[in-house]
Amino acid sequence: MLNIDDLKFDASGLIPAVVVDAVSKKVLTLAYMNRESLQITMEKGLTCFWSRSRQELWLKGETSGNYQHVVSITADCDRDALVVMVEKDGPACHLGTDSCFNDPVWQSDELQEFSLEGLMALLKGRKETLPEGSYTTYLFQKGLDKILKKVGEESTEVIIAGKAEDKRETVYEIADLAYHVMVLMTEMGITLEDVHRELASRHVIDHKVKQEKMT
Repeated sequence: MLNIDDLKFDASGLIPAVVVDAVSKKVLTLAYMNRESLQITMEKGLTCFWSRSRQELWLKGETSGNYQHVVSITADCDRDALVVMVEKDGPACHLGTDSCFNDPVWQSDELQEFSLEGLMALLKGRKETLPEGSYTTYLFQKGLDKILKKVGEESTEVIIAGKAEDKRETVYEIADLAYHVMVLMTEMGITLEDVHRELASRHVIDHKVKQEKMT
């Protein structure tokens, strides 16, 4: 485990910090830290930066309430840049957006970006606009009972494919199940962050149980 003295700050005493959402893995912002702000970050478990424009320490969320709870801090191979993984209480950008990075500069015509966050956003859009001819629209129009029925059917398909030890078919059916579960989540107002927090709490419990068994 590195300490602050192992890091390489620039001539101004700063080190760039790329802040990343621990749930979605989305880059939230690029900020700078000095030794003091980094020390405060580690002590409080909340991101604290050095504002180059105001020339002062800046505890993210102190004014807005949009605190960033630090999960981990990792240095790059040259030890002159940091990646800060966080769980956020609200928008990362001062403009009120989830991330500071929102303006596309270039995009490949062949390679497509995919994320669970993007799929959830698409499902939310389908629920709000209900475009004609969409299977997702059909599910939302039919309501909760239909969505639950599909989740049950797809769960069975996963079991059948898994029992047959057919990896390719099992992957296919798991993807179908995941989609329908996310439709259910959208219908019920459940977010990926909700599930992430639940899984994270179980991980802590499981870790404690393992420690108890070893003692």
